[in-house]
Amino acid sequence: MKLASNIAAGLLGLVFIVFGLNFFLKFIPIPPSPQGSPPAVFIGAMYLSGYLTFVKILEILGGILIAIPKTRTIGLLVLGPVIVNILAVKVFLAKGAGLADPVIILITVLPLFLLWTRRAKFISLLD
Repeated sequence: MKLASNIAAGLLGLVFIVFGLNFFLKFIPIPPSPQGSPPAVFIGAMYLSGYLTFVKILEILGGILIAIPKTRTIGLLVLGPVIVNILAVKVFLAKGAGLADPVIILITVLPLFLLWTRRAKFISLLD
Protein backbone atom coordinates (compact mmCIF):
# COMPACT_ATOMS: atom_id res chain seq x y z
CA MET A 1 0.00 0.00 0.00
CA LYS A 2 2.91 2.35 0.74
CA LEU A 3 4.31 1.88 -2.78
CA ALA A 4 0.92 2.62 -4.35
CA SER A 5 0.60 5.70 -2.14
CA ASN A 6 4.05 6.94 -3.16
CA ILE A 7 3.30 6.40 -6.85
CA ALA A 8 -0.08 8.16 -6.58
CA ALA A 9 1.47 11.08 -4.69
CA GLY A 10 4.34 11.39 -7.14
CA LEU A 11 1.98 11.36 -10.11
CA LEU A 12 -0.40 13.88 -8.52
CA GLY A 13 2.49 16.13 -7.53
CA LEU A 14 3.89 15.95 -11.05
CA VAL A 15 0.55 16.92 -12.59
CA PHE A 16 0.19 19.99 -10.39
CA ILE A 17 3.83 21.05 -10.76
CA VAL A 18 3.69 20.72 -14.57
CA PHE A 19 0.39 22.57 -15.00
CA GLY A 20 1.37 25.20 -12.43
CA LEU A 21 4.67 25.86 -14.18
CA ASN A 22 2.92 25.85 -17.56
CA PHE A 23 1.06 28.99 -16.51
CA PHE A 24 4.37 30.84 -16.19
CA LEU A 25 6.48 29.12 -18.88
CA LYS A 26 3.81 28.22 -21.48
CA PHE A 27 5.33 24.96 -22.75
CA ILE A 28 1.97 23.15 -23.22
CA PRO A 29 -0.56 24.94 -25.42
CA ILE A 30 -3.94 25.21 -23.67
CA PRO A 31 -6.90 25.90 -25.97
CA PRO A 32 -8.90 28.91 -24.81
CA SER A 33 -12.55 28.64 -23.81
CA PRO A 34 -15.04 30.13 -26.29
CA GLN A 35 -15.11 33.93 -26.10
CA GLY A 36 -17.79 35.19 -23.70
CA SER A 37 -18.57 31.77 -22.22
CA PRO A 38 -18.92 31.57 -18.41
CA PRO A 39 -15.62 29.68 -17.98
CA ALA A 40 -13.78 32.22 -20.16
CA VAL A 41 -15.22 35.16 -18.21
CA PHE A 42 -14.37 33.52 -14.88
CA ILE A 43 -10.80 32.63 -15.84
CA GLY A 44 -10.39 36.08 -17.41
CA ALA A 45 -11.41 37.75 -14.16
CA MET A 46 -9.04 35.52 -12.20
CA TYR A 47 -6.21 36.30 -14.61
CA LEU A 48 -6.73 40.08 -14.66
CA SER A 49 -6.98 40.30 -10.87
CA GLY A 50 -3.80 38.29 -10.31
CA TYR A 51 -5.71 35.63 -8.38
CA LEU A 52 -4.86 32.96 -10.97
CA THR A 53 -1.14 33.59 -10.36
CA PHE A 54 -1.71 32.95 -6.65
CA VAL A 55 -3.59 29.71 -7.42
CA LYS A 56 -0.82 28.51 -9.74
CA ILE A 57 1.80 29.19 -7.07
CA LEU A 58 -0.31 27.13 -4.65
CA GLU A 59 -0.50 24.34 -7.26
CA ILE A 60 3.30 24.26 -7.57
CA LEU A 61 3.77 24.39 -3.80
CA GLY A 62 1.11 21.73 -3.19
CA GLY A 63 2.60 19.49 -5.89
CA ILE A 64 6.02 19.68 -4.27
CA LEU A 65 4.59 19.06 -0.79
CA ILE A 66 2.56 16.06 -1.95
CA ALA A 67 5.57 14.47 -3.63
CA ILE A 68 7.55 14.51 -0.36
CA PRO A 69 6.24 11.79 2.00
CA LYS A 70 6.78 13.80 5.23
CA THR A 71 4.78 16.78 3.91
CA ARG A 72 2.14 14.85 1.99
CA THR A 73 -0.68 15.68 4.42
CA ILE A 74 0.04 19.41 4.21
CA GLY A 75 0.19 19.10 0.42
CA LEU A 76 -3.26 17.52 0.39
CA LEU A 77 -4.56 20.37 2.56
CA VAL A 78 -3.11 22.94 0.14
CA LEU A 79 -4.39 21.22 -3.01
CA GLY A 80 -7.80 20.24 -1.66
CA PRO A 81 -9.49 23.62 -2.25
CA VAL A 82 -7.79 23.96 -5.64
CA ILE A 83 -9.15 20.58 -6.74
CA VAL A 84 -12.64 21.40 -5.46
CA ASN A 85 -12.59 24.68 -7.41
CA ILE A 86 -11.39 22.97 -10.60
CA LEU A 87 -14.27 20.50 -10.32
CA ALA A 88 -16.76 23.28 -9.48
CA VAL A 89 -15.76 25.22 -12.61
CA LYS A 90 -16.19 22.07 -14.72
CA VAL A 91 -19.59 21.25 -13.19
CA PHE A 92 -21.19 24.67 -12.78
CA LEU A 93 -19.61 26.93 -15.38
CA ALA A 94 -18.74 24.42 -18.11
CA LYS A 95 -21.98 22.44 -17.50
CA GLY A 96 -20.06 19.17 -17.10
CA ALA A 97 -17.90 19.58 -20.21
CA GLY A 98 -14.45 18.16 -19.62
CA LEU A 99 -15.30 16.07 -16.57
CA ALA A 100 -14.28 12.92 -18.45
CA ASP A 101 -10.84 14.31 -19.36
CA PRO A 102 -8.07 12.00 -18.10
CA VAL A 103 -6.34 14.77 -16.14
CA ILE A 104 -9.60 15.71 -14.36
CA ILE A 105 -10.23 12.07 -13.47
CA LEU A 106 -6.63 11.77 -12.27
CA ILE A 107 -6.79 14.84 -10.01
CA THR A 108 -10.05 13.56 -8.57
CA VAL A 109 -9.20 9.90 -7.94
CA LEU A 110 -5.59 10.22 -6.74
CA PRO A 111 -6.29 12.66 -3.88
CA LEU A 112 -9.22 10.52 -2.74
CA PHE A 113 -6.91 7.50 -2.65
CA LEU A 114 -4.28 9.49 -0.74
CA LEU A 115 -6.91 10.77 1.69
CA TRP A 116 -8.01 7.19 2.29
CA THR A 117 -4.45 5.99 2.95
CA ARG A 118 -3.86 8.91 5.36
CA ARG A 119 -7.32 8.93 6.93
CA ALA A 120 -5.94 8.46 10.47
CA LYS A 121 -3.95 11.70 10.18
CA PHE A 122 -6.96 13.62 8.89
CA ILE A 123 -9.30 12.19 11.53
CA SER A 124 -6.85 13.33 14.21
CA LEU A 125 -7.28 16.89 12.89
CA LEU A 126 -10.95 16.71 13.86
CA ASP A 127 -10.29 15.65 17.46
